[in-house]
Amino acid sequence: MDRKLKNRIILVLGALSALGPFTIDMYLPGFPAIAADLNTSIARVGLSLTSYFIGISVGQLFYGPLVDRYGRKKPLLAGLLMYIVAAIGCALSPTVDWLIWQRLLLALGGCAGIVASRAMVRDLFPTNETARVFSTLILIMGVAPIIAPTIGGYVTAHFGWRIIFYVLVGIAALLFVLVYRFLPESKQPDPSISLRPLRVLQEYGQVVREPEFLAYAFAGSIAFAGLFAYISGSPFVFMEYFQLSETWYGWLFGLNAFGFILGSQINRLWLRYRSAAQISRRAVWAQAAAGLALAAGSLLGLLSTTSSLALIFIYMFFIGFIAPNATALALKPFTRFAGSASALLGSLQMLTGALASGLVSYLHNGTPMPMAFIMAGGASLSLLILLGYRHKERRALAAA
Repeated sequence: MDRKLKNRIILVLGALSALGPFTIDMYLPGFPAIAADLNTSIARVGLSLTSYFIGISVGQLFYGPLVDRYGRKKPLLAGLLMYIVAAIGCALSPTVDWLIWQRLLLALGGCAGIVASRAMVRDLFPTNETARVFSTLILIMGVAPIIAPTIGGYVTAHFGWRIIFYVLVGIAALLFVLVYRFLPESKQPDPSISLRPLRVLQEYGQVVREPEFLAYAFAGSIAFAGLFAYISGSPFVFMEYFQLSETWYGWLFGLNAFGFILGSQINRLWLRYRSAAQISRRAVWAQAAAGLALAAGSLLGLLSTTSSLALIFIYMFFIGFIAPNATALALKPFTRFAGSASALLGSLQMLTGALASGLVSYLHNGTPMPMAFIMAGGASLSLLILLGYRHKERRALAAA
């Protein structure tokens, strides 16, 4: 494809990838206002974040076979329509329980973009380019966590938290037009892909029998779960524990998102000199060190706003290396079932994210410890998985 078409595709796919962070991050500064308006607690409002993660993780498993069977665009457009309807439902929420359920539906619509965009990268770009393309998508996607909380804080302060969801309606409608007009279909419908439940399970079984997929899907997902623990815990930690304003929280959240973007772009350059697997192992060492330092500081009561911000920034910086490389390595073995592999990978990421988010809310004790310990645990477990897979690879080479 020519350079102009390539850039257009990457921009649209990046915008699709940014919808998820916008959906997650824009309403975070509104947590206190939502809790007050719906007569509930911030921890209870946090369950609307958990329900979103559950919806994303389950929904992707349905979209995987659909984008393999019907092509990428039709399921994607249908998902965006569902998202628009659910966003309107969120804006009209009369109770926190209604909001929790509408956020679940919002996720079921929005996850179509996650599955389709990953599969289209695998369809359209050579294997040796996919990690760099995913890093570019992170650059575009990463704008959302920087500006979304700031926009959300401003909208909440001046217009009320419900308007946030109408803004999301507008974003999704614009994406629908961009996908329909400018995104080419990267895979023709394949009637041989069955939608019967047993056959779908067999196709997913073929995916999970690939050792490379299992190693990098689990390692990347568990490392990424630390990000969701931070997203879930940070409203309390920064706005209540450290007593920062909604505006300051938005700026600090954006700064940490910038660390994620910075890491992903340095990763693009480093891929010229090192393999994605080598970079992933080194990055997860550093991420685990930052997470353990954060956990130790919270346990000993040594954390300040500055030290927390610094350690979280480092943690996010190295996720920027791990996320694109682990994604590319997990999808590398697949062609025909790229949609199913993408769906299973995304589902696993969001399932671990939902677990991390739910644990932060469940273990809430008025300190930063739940967030910090879950972030440290995710990075450490990811490190053990990659080291174990590397050891297995070396043994296989030695035996050969």
